[in-house]
Amino acid sequence: MTKESAAFQQIKSKARLLKREAFVLYFAYKDHRVAWYAKLFAICVVAYAFSPIDLIPDFIPILGYLDDIILVPFGVWIALKLIPDEVVRDCRAKAEDLMSKGKPKNWFMGMLFIALWVVCGIWISWYCYRWLLS
Repeated sequence: MTKESAAFQQIKSKARLLKREAFVLYFAYKDHRVAWYAKLFAICVVAYAFSPIDLIPDFIPILGYLDDIILVPFGVWIALKLIPDEVVRDCRAKAEDLMSKGKPKNWFMGMLFIALWVVCGIWISWYCYRWLLS
């Protein structure tokens, strides 16, 4: 195995782990043992991780992937710290089970994330409009 393929395998492994952790946050969001602020932060991290809209667009060289490489893992780490350990363990088991069955499709959650971005866009537009008129 060459160095490049070993590095590529390591990157794939880290990406799979990050994807699992995103599903852990999704399951934790639905758990009643998690505080409201942890749920709010977790769903924002999951929405950002799966959203096609980035803080820094991907077409910008180097900086475009900086948010995907730094912000998403950092957000996942913070969210997992806000969630009780027993809930994280339970949700990791659920996430592993889900990922072993293949790629899940949840149209409801997809529509929820799109609606979240639309609402945020409307709110920001309204705020800017009011700021410009005052």
